[in-house]
Amino acid sequence: MIPKLKYNDQGLIPAIVQEAATGEVLMMAWMNEASLEKTVEIGKTCFWSRSRQKFWVKGETSGNVQKVKEILYDCDEDTLLIKVEQVGKGACHTGNRTCFYREIKKGDRG
Repeated sequence: MIPKLKYNDQGLIPAIVQEAATGEVLMMAWMNEASLEKTVEIGKTCFWSRSRQKFWVKGETSGNVQKVKEILYDCDEDTLLIKVEQVGKGACHTGNRTCFYREIKKGDRG
């Protein structure tokens, strides 16, 4: 049973996706209640696309699937942490392993 969570005014909750085996943060995406239910049901991450206004299962076109190992939520009940096994090249739509591959350093501008 999915607990009562706190969704934002658009009915969404942020979902941080982490590689279960290594702890590496792969991506962040948005879920609504229905996409979270679908994720639990199928055992693969399913998100809500704000730009396309529709559901998307990670890897449905790329083959880079995320098999769900564990779903946690924070103390405020407003953020999810989804631990997965990343199957395929990577989590990022750019082809990178993770969406967090760029760094801000002291002295960097615009």
